[in-house]
Amino acid sequence: MRKRIKYSFHAEKRMLERGISENEIKSVLDEPDFVRTEGDKKRAEKTIEGRRIKIIYTEEENYIKIITVF
Repeated sequence: MRKRIKYSFHAEKRMLERGISENEIKSVLDEPDFVRTEGDKKRAEKTIEGRRIKIIYTEEENYIKIITVF
């Protein structure tokens, strides 16, 4: 079972600006092309329908916090 997802205000703003949906975010988290750890943050990427989606997030005890998307 996947943890609940929380979005920062910044991430929500970028999702709207860049036309990235919650379903796309879930797809990147569920089946990323790769994940890289950068300090306490993780960067996941996936190509969906020819478009590269990248997210920066942290894994907390009970949820995943999306920091930004691009």
